[in-house]
Amino acid sequence: MARDLETALLRSFVTIVQAGSISRAATTLGHTQPALSQQVRKLERAIGRPLLYRSPSGVSLTRAGEELLPYAERILALSAQALTETGRTLTGRCGVGLLEDLAASQLPQALADLARLHPGATLEVLSMSNAAMREAYDAGRVQLVLNEVPAVPGPPRWTVRRPLVWAIGQGVDVAADPLPVVLFSNTCSWRTSVLETLERADRPWRVAFESNSLVGVLAAVRAGLGVAALLPTNLEPAMACHDADALPTLPDVEFGLARHRRSEGDPLIDAVETALRRMI
Repeated sequence: MARDLETALLRSFVTIVQAGSISRAATTLGHTQPALSQQVRKLERAIGRPLLYRSPSGVSLTRAGEELLPYAERILALSAQALTETGRTLTGRCGVGLLEDLAASQLPQALADLARLHPGATLEVLSMSNAAMREAYDAGRVQLVLNEVPAVPGPPRWTVRRPLVWAIGQGVDVAADPLPVVLFSNTCSWRTSVLETLERADRPWRVAFESNSLVGVLAAVRAGLGVAALLPTNLEPAMACHDADALPTLPDVEFGLARHRRSEGDPLIDAVETALRRMI
C-alpha cells in the first residue's frame, strides 16, 4: 500500500526547525509541547529514521532531517499555492531581494514553483550587498526585499524572528581558549550580536576566518577552522552542537519584508509576498 506524508506533520516539522526548539514551535502553532513531540515521532515512524537531535537548548537536524527538510518546505509551499493560485492567471514582473542566507534556503524554489504556475509572469531573485539592494529597490528593479530588519530598505510590512545556532567544524575544540570563530566579514547586526554573546559569556575568542559569503563561511566550518553562527536551515548535520552547555545560547535574528510603494495592488507581487511569508 502506498504511503503518504501528512502535510500537518510536515508543517510541524518545518516549524520546529525554523523555531529552533519544540517549545517555541508549539507556541507558534498553538499546540502543546507533548502533542508536537508526538507528531514528530509519527513523522519519524513514517520516514523510518530519526529526524531531529534533541537537547535542552533546542533541536538540530539529523542527516535524514536535512534530507527531508527541502521536500517538506516545497510540499507545504505547493499545497498553499495550489489552494490560492489554481484558476488564476498572473502576469507581469516581480523582483525579489533576499539575504544570501535566505537565498540558500527553499525560498527561491518556492518562487520558482509559483512562476511555473504562472508562465506569463517573470520573477527575478537577487542577492547582493545591502547598499546594492537599496539601490535596486529605489530604482524599482526589486519590489520586495526580505532582509535583516536594520538593513531593510524601507519600513517593514511585517517581521519575523528566527534563531541562530552554532555550526562546529570537524575536530574543533569548543573549549579552546580563545575560541576560533568563523565570521561574515561584513559589519552587520548578526556579526555584532554573536561577538557580544561571547563577550557576555566571558568566552575569549579569535577570528579564525572571515568571508563575505555564506559559501565561504560554510567551507571554512567544513574545513575545521572554527565555529560559526548560522540559521538552522543552513546547518549541516556534521556541524551540529549536541552539548547544550558547550557554547552560549545565540540570540534570534529579526527579518523584515519591505515592499515598494509603487507595487501596491499588483496581484503578482501580492502572490509573491504571500509565498515569502508562508515560507519564512
